[in-house]
Amino acid sequence: MRSLSWRLVGAAVLAVALPFSAAACGGGGSGDKIVIGTKFDQPGLGLKNPDGTMSGFDVDVATYVANELGYPADKIEWKEAPSAQRETLIQNDQVKFIAATYSITDSRKEKVTFAGPYLITGQSLLVRADNTDITGAESLQNNKKLCSVSGSTPAQRIKDKYPGVQLQQYDTYSACIEALKNGAIDAVTTDETILAGYAAQQPGVFKIVGKPFSEERYGIGLKKGDTELCTKVTDALKKMEADGAWKAAFEKNLGPAGIPVPEPPALDAC
Repeated sequence: MRSLSWRLVGAAVLAVALPFSAAACGGGGSGDKIVIGTKFDQPGLGLKNPDGTMSGFDVDVATYVANELGYPADKIEWKEAPSAQRETLIQNDQVKFIAATYSITDSRKEKVTFAGPYLITGQSLLVRADNTDITGAESLQNNKKLCSVSGSTPAQRIKDKYPGVQLQQYDTYSACIEALKNGAIDAVTTDETILAGYAAQQPGVFKIVGKPFSEERYGIGLKKGDTELCTKVTDALKKMEADGAWKAAFEKNLGPAGIPVPEPPALDAC
C-alpha cells in the first residue's frame, strides 16, 4: 500500500509540473510570436510563394513594423486576410494587425483603428492586352463584365458610381485575373499597384488602361481603440520612411511593374 501511495503522489506531482514545464518551453504562447494578416495572392504586395515564403511591399512593411515591436522575421506567423474577412480577423483577435492593401475609410474606422497611411494609390482597370474598347471607367457602362473582390472598396465604388456595369465579385483577385485571362470577364478593377503586380507577373498578357479614378490610402488595421499599439506602429512607419527602407521596399516590389517611386505619405495621428 505504501508503494502505491507514493506512486499516486508522484503521479500527482508530475501532473502539476507538466503544464509549468510546457509553459516554460514556450509551447506557442502569445509571447513567442506575432500573427500578422496579409494577402497571399497579390504579386508585388502580399504573395505566398511556392516554397512557403512571403514577399511583397505589404509583407516588407509588416515585417519592418514587427521587428520594431520586438518580433524578428522568424517570429512572424502569416495569416491570409481576404478583403471580406479583415475586420473579423482583427475583432476576434486572430491577428495582431493587418497589412493587406487595406484602404482607410470612414466606415472601416467604426470597426478598427488604422495606423498610416503607408501607401497612396488609386483604383484602375486591367484588361487583356488586345482589348481596344475599354479605355477607362466610363467605357464600362455598356454591360461590360467587370470583376472585383467581395468586401473591397473598389467593388463598392463600382456599385455606387457605375450601376450599368455587370459586376462579378470573387473571393480573390487571383480568381479575377484567371477569369480575365480565359475571357469570362472583360476587365478587373482594383488599386493600380495591385493590377501592376499582376501585369508584371505575366508580361504581354494584360495592360492597365485609363487614369486612376479614386484615392486609396493603405493603412495597418488594428484592434479598435488600441491607441498604444497604433502609436508604436506609427513610430515604426516613420522610422521606415526616414531610414530609406520604405523606398527600398517599394523599388524592390513595385519597381519591376514600372511604377515610379512616390514620396512616402504623411502619417495620420492615432
